[in-house]
Amino acid sequence: MSLGITPSGFLSIVLIGRLGSSTYRGLTLTLIGVSMVKVEIPLRDFLQASPPSVVVLATCVDASSKPNIITLGMFMPISFDPPLVCIGVSPKRYSHKLIEEAGEFVINVPTEDIIEETHFCGTKSGRDYDKFKETGLTPRPASRVKPPLIEECYAHLECRVVQRYACGDHTLFIGEVVAAHINKEVLGEDGRVDILKAKPIFQRNYIYYGLRPT
Repeated sequence: MSLGITPSGFLSIVLIGRLGSSTYRGLTLTLIGVSMVKVEIPLRDFLQASPPSVVVLATCVDASSKPNIITLGMFMPISFDPPLVCIGVSPKRYSHKLIEEAGEFVINVPTEDIIEETHFCGTKSGRDYDKFKETGLTPRPASRVKPPLIEECYAHLECRVVQRYACGDHTLFIGEVVAAHINKEVLGEDGRVDILKAKPIFQRNYIYYGLRPT
């Protein structure tokens, strides 16, 4: 199942897993001879009008260096020089406290092979579960920060928090990337990542998608 139609040679997003209506007033528009219905949706549902989110697993540690994993859809690179990324984390989440106190986190990019583990880490709290133990994911020491890498992920960004902002019901943590790692087998001959080999995942409404050539 694809989310849309793309020209030949491009990538399409396809349904790979599902874990876990409203009636709207519509406006009909005609574009290039095709009748399209635009509907206005409640602002509480605004994410339904946005693209599916790339899924990342952020690792963090408590005061005793015990690691935790949180699944995030709010992730974005925001600067090349210096290399900066941002993540959005609700203060209600256990990981929020860990990231705030330790000032470090690692972004790990999961693959289609660990969808169930990724879902678990996003729906269970580290207050109640040792997520590495429960999922069988493997911690691997990072090179510059205390939170570990996740062996089963294909790419990793070690980050130190340089700024944070309260943004509505989430905190925006700005992390400076101090080290980056990627599995050699997902790199092409030009040294750039081959997304089809890497198999990242996307999510909306707990439905997971992967990339396929069209």
